[in-house]
Amino acid sequence: MKKKRENKSSRVKIICLISHRRVVARVKALAREVSRDYRGKNPLVLGILKGSFIFMADLVREMNIPVECGFIQASSYGRGTVSSGKVKIAGLEKLPIRDREIILVEDIIDTGLTLKEISWILKKNGAGKIKICALLDKPARRKADIHPDYLGFTVPDHFLVGFGLDWDEKYRELPYVGYIKK
Repeated sequence: MKKKRENKSSRVKIICLISHRRVVARVKALAREVSRDYRGKNPLVLGILKGSFIFMADLVREMNIPVECGFIQASSYGRGTVSSGKVKIAGLEKLPIRDREIILVEDIIDTGLTLKEISWILKKNGAGKIKICALLDKPARRKADIHPDYLGFTVPDHFLVGFGLDWDEKYRELPYVGYIKK
């Protein structure tokens, strides 16, 4: 299914890579996996803003276990389409993480540097077991030894938008995952 969306001012085309139907089905399957693995527990589901908010909301709504939710903000892209490698993190200081089982929810794992840094800081601050749940994984760009415990889709090395992912704060609202074709 090739949906295109063109922004006439910048001549950007968005090509559908993963349809809304496929994303929704996979999110439901991930929620069942997480619910099974955390039955009888109360994990802290920790979303990495801003990209994870749509995925995390859909994931948590499909879970059938009690969870607490929190968010942190992390960025390594700025206004570009390639990770700068410098991770900025905010919001960890306000979270009840000591001895907690944490599920880190990420929109996409690219270089892995952001998740490596966040995981290190969480462990340093006393977090219990940490698992990673990512909607998308782009292993072609990996620089850190990070792998998701729960994964939606492995994707090719394109700059992706939609379902929470953005390009300069645009296209988060798309109901599918697409890539930019200039």
